[in-house]
Amino acid sequence: MLNLMKGDCLEKMKEIESGSVDMVLTSPPYDNLRDYGKDFTGWGDHIWKPCLDEIYRTIKEGGVCVWVVADATIKGSETGTSFKQALYAKKIGFNLHDTMIWHKPNAMPQVDKSRFCQSFEYMFVFSKGKPKNPTPKMVETKNGGKFLKRGDGNPQNINKKGGGVVNKMRIGFNVINLCVGGKNNGHPATFPLSLAQDHIKSWSNEGDTVLDCFMGSGTTGVACKSLNRSFIGIEMDDKYFEIAKERITEVEL
Repeated sequence: MLNLMKGDCLEKMKEIESGSVDMVLTSPPYDNLRDYGKDFTGWGDHIWKPCLDEIYRTIKEGGVCVWVVADATIKGSETGTSFKQALYAKKIGFNLHDTMIWHKPNAMPQVDKSRFCQSFEYMFVFSKGKPKNPTPKMVETKNGGKFLKRGDGNPQNINKKGGGVVNKMRIGFNVINLCVGGKNNGHPATFPLSLAQDHIKSWSNEGDTVLDCFMGSGTTGVACKSLNRSFIGIEMDDKYFEIAKERITEVEL
């Protein structure tokens, strides 16, 4: 099922049945860091509070919302709105299941020489109750399959008793290293397709319904179609909506 909705997410989400969405994966237009077109009235709690309210209403028990955000620096201070959003999500009933970091190894050089280079975004994982069937990404271990004394690989422990064979796979860390850039999809702030795919595989199952209420160029929808998930996408900007529609419909199954 594919449902692309053009318009204001605060209005369009009211058309979605309560408790009908299995997962939300979205990156809102935080802190006015990008120009999102003539209809955008600015980012603030007048948008993100009712948006989170609607997400909580529409998401199923056991569902997960991955909220990808960062903070602007204004007058020498970071806004801190990311933390405010996480605390508000907890206030309305979500669990803060995990705080993940998307680290960008190729981040733009820092202009302000008084602070370190900004190279990450938060990925708050909100859950409505206990997540159903979570399957975090597994990765290969450095010494997988090898027998290590005491299991730590420390040469000083080589003659001590104990140890064992290291598992070949482990659960991935909650810091994800992925470069920005790649194919230009006509949108100023896209996240990598692989990032969307990893989250969708981690927090939903085939046949589930995934919502992106700030669809942008449609990366979440592309990932959903390739992974056999139903998708609901909402976008208010005419140009980005058409880009998203074209990208999603062109995905070959």
